Amino acid sequence: MTPIAFITGATSGIGLATAHRFSKEKFKLILCGRRQDRLKALQEELSAHTEVTTLSFDVRDQPAVQQAIESLPQDFQDISILINNAGNAHGLDFIQDGDTADWDAMIDINVKGLLYVSKPIIQTMIKNKNGHVINIGSTAGKEVYPKGNVYCASKHAVDAINQGMRMDLCEHGIRVGAINPGLVETEFSKVRFKGDDERADQVYKRFKALQPEDIADIIWFTVTRPYHVNIADLVVMPTAQASSTMIKKS
Repeated sequence: MTPIAFITGATSGIGLATAHRFSKEKFKLILCGRRQDRLKALQEELSAHTEVTTLSFDVRDQPAVQQAIESLPQDFQDISILINNAGNAHGLDFIQDGDTADWDAMIDINVKGLLYVSKPIIQTMIKNKNGHVINIGSTAGKEVYPKGNVYCASKHAVDAINQGMRMDLCEHGIRVGAINPGLVETEFSKVRFKGDDERADQVYKRFKALQPEDIADIIWFTVTRPYHVNIADLVVMPTAQASSTMIKKS
């Protein structure tokens, strides 16, 4: 049976690169995101390689998430790989200056959204006695940096959920692991800095950041290990990065 992979945040960055990587290996794909135009274009492109369906929803909207997953065609319902990639950062402020709307967005997307998507899919995996959950975390879930406060807290929550999920699903034979990247050159900083492209671009200047394709390759490697092998927690940074605040720039 052809494995079915469910990828959130599939219209850009790591999710997009992973969709391309998995399509070339002929995995059936369920691609999720909020931007319907991008989803449609991606489906048309990747359908040349494999079977693709799309779901457009906001992970913060639990009823919409549930309804979307329940609407999947019969031949896309037995999901064997879940890649919880949707997530972002909003703002970079001292905690006393933080925008509470930014706090809500990060907690709702990075934490609650991951849970809303995971629950119904995990229930299917338990029924099928087969599955692999990949949670995309961050080095921000392993350390804290100035002005990172709530974003770091949300990624620490992902780290804890990943560990708890692995414990709870062990008896069902479901693999659970996290990939925690450092600096990856995506739209991440553009979202964080709310359209200030010049400021966002400076984040990746004068050193070689990780590329989305690097993480996609790691995800592919992780899910294709023999089933008795579970990569539980992996941290990856560019060579020029030693921590969230230590980056060797030219």
